[in-house]
Amino acid sequence: MSIKGIAVFDVLRGTMSMLGERQKVLARNIANANTPGFVAKDIDDKDFSKVLSSTVAGRGAQGGHLSLRVSDPRHITSAHGVAGQSGAGKYKVVARPDSETTLNGNSVVLEEQVMRVAETRMRYEAAAGLYEKSMGLLRMAISRPGR
Repeated sequence: MSIKGIAVFDVLRGTMSMLGERQKVLARNIANANTPGFVAKDIDDKDFSKVLSSTVAGRGAQGGHLSLRVSDPRHITSAHGVAGQSGAGKYKVVARPDSETTLNGNSVVLEEQVMRVAETRMRYEAAAGLYEKSMGLLRMAISRPGR
């Protein structure tokens, strides 16, 4: 039995994937905190949130599998041909300047970036915990009584 068709696992896997990519983007922001003209970036999670909401409400457009909406079928495809299931680069990265810009044009505020990293880590840990608990419930449901 595969867990790929179970919506809760699709949603949690997609969420953890997006949060992992966000950590990479935030790490690049921190690494470029002193680069002149560098603008802080972040993952655009508004579209991702819409996809998750529609997946939960209507089990998605592909029979319960999580997929991203794309404007062109050639965009964001994976080896399986399903949009939104590939590795790096599947999420839209947008410029998201912090509250201050220095004289050299850099818009990274380390304190704000560190807070975003901590928030992302907490969200990832929560999703991973839910995934683990869901797997435990599934194992318990398929095990024989008395074991």
